[in-house]
Amino acid sequence: MEAPAAPHSPAEPGAVTAEITVETTAEITVDSPEQMKELGRRLAKLLRAGDLVMLTGELGAGKTTLTRGLGEGLGVRGAVTSPTFVIARVHPPLGEGPPLVHVDAYRLGGGLDEMEDLDLDVSLSDSVIVVEWGEGKVEELTDDRLHVLIHRAVGDTTDEVRHVVLAGVGERWASVDLGALSA
Repeated sequence: MEAPAAPHSPAEPGAVTAEITVETTAEITVDSPEQMKELGRRLAKLLRAGDLVMLTGELGAGKTTLTRGLGEGLGVRGAVTSPTFVIARVHPPLGEGPPLVHVDAYRLGGGLDEMEDLDLDVSLSDSVIVVEWGEGKVEELTDDRLHVLIHRAVGDTTDEVRHVVLAGVGERWASVDLGALSA
């Protein structure tokens, strides 16, 4: 199976992308897997039920590590691991927060039609849904979403540095200060 296309750069703030405006962006440099996990914990504080988070990046970029941090920050039950072979995992909350639905769309070839079988639209209003490899597959679920692009050096390298670009799309993200995540 071919790897998905390399991530592309998000639109500039205020640019129109598929008739939806990118409202806010932030760029963060992460130097280690622990920092990626910590970014996920901080990001979780900004998330609420109904949020869709799309993760894009090369294999090994840190998508699942970020999601582990999200799970910790949201206070969900169960270890967050890659759902590659089960496609989706639901992590119920330990307290009052929303469940985390973690989806790996890598093996799903056809856009929203295949995704509809997962009933994500039913879960969306009550959960935080994180979709790895979701670009071009889940955008139609909602006009509001957070797109996280993780760039890393490719090839034979031990470089742990990741450049993370967060792009909030739609009204939900218009007033969210994503830049605060780099603090």
